Amino acid sequence: MRNNYLFTSESVSEGHPDKICDRISDTVVDLMLKKYPEARVACETMVSTNRTIIAGEYRLPDGIYIENQEIEDHVRKAVRDIGYEQEGYHWEKMHFECHLHAQSSDIAVGVDQSGNKDEGAGDQGLMFGYACNETEALMPAPIFYSHKILKEMSIIRHMNKNSILLPDSKSQITLEYKDGLPVKTSSIVVSTQHVKNCSQEDIKNIVRDVVKKVLPEGWMCPEEEFYVNPTGIFEIGGPDGDAGLTGRKIIVDTYGGASPHGGGAFSGKDPTKVDRSAAYLTRYLAKNVVASGLASRCTIQIAYAIGVSKPLSLYVNTDGTGKINDNRIEQILTNLIDMSPRGVREHLKLNKPIYVPTSSYGHFGRDPNEDVEGSFTWEKTDLVDSILGELNKS
Repeated sequence: MRNNYLFTSESVSEGHPDKICDRISDTVVDLMLKKYPEARVACETMVSTNRTIIAGEYRLPDGIYIENQEIEDHVRKAVRDIGYEQEGYHWEKMHFECHLHAQSSDIAVGVDQSGNKDEGAGDQGLMFGYACNETEALMPAPIFYSHKILKEMSIIRHMNKNSILLPDSKSQITLEYKDGLPVKTSSIVVSTQHVKNCSQEDIKNIVRDVVKKVLPEGWMCPEEEFYVNPTGIFEIGGPDGDAGLTGRKIIVDTYGGASPHGGGAFSGKDPTKVDRSAAYLTRYLAKNVVASGLASRCTIQIAYAIGVSKPLSLYVNTDGTGKINDNRIEQILTNLIDMSPRGVREHLKLNKPIYVPTSSYGHFGRDPNEDVEGSFTWEKTDLVDSILGELNKS
């Protein structure tokens, strides 16, 4: 692996059209899980100018019902919470359509537990998890700081109703690495929607203060490499500027391109969908491997078949930083965790309405219980002692 290089990651805010969709889809997931913790949900969202459409499947047991009006009320509240009261997209005035229907019985029979058959995976697929020692959250630094910049800007906007900042924004950070570790930023790009007739210099000053607050001391890029609204104006944004879809920001949601990705999105899916739950599992395992001191970088892949409870494969790669053989790490993790879909959900306590906070600023590198009690359990490092205990047995 190269030791000296530049690496770039980007983030987008909760007001980006695709992230609005993720927020709405996860709002529906949480609503269903509040009704019934074992609910099955797959909800996709599309937004455009003053229009929001949701579609997909769900399953609740007999006797538990949900009306379309209740779904609509929660969707409108989600859009209001983001801050959309614009002419081109307004939480109260937008047209809303709901096209959710019952889950396919063919899928249900493969996933459900019955008789001697354990609960199977909700689909085939492969998922990746990653951790490294570049930040205190054991996340790659470019995506970690890209998220933090936009989250801090969001806090400023929500605290001041008269802020010149509006919901839709993006950040991009290029970091310089020496000897395999980040040492400073090479360039920073931030584009943020704003009110009409405001000064671009005022916007740049706000963003500069945020960046300096977020980055480590001495990491600020040269002024000539600090780009804020490089097109010069960003008044039309959100769904009025671009249509949005659920699941279109999978690299933003994960590791900013620093790790492989299995291709499956997370938002809008209940935790029987291994696209989501197994990606959380592999992050949990990789983070605990790095936190235990066994490696400074760790990539983990897992794979499933639809209707089959046992994972088809588990792969660990510490990129030459491991203190023990990667095969031995695989054995230790397999001994410690039931990696069946049900085992994952029970270990990480995923059958709870905890998913709205994951819909923006990354699913990983967050604090356990951030925003919602019981959220981000996969960010805990409570497996470290067990990993070291297994190691000492050999």
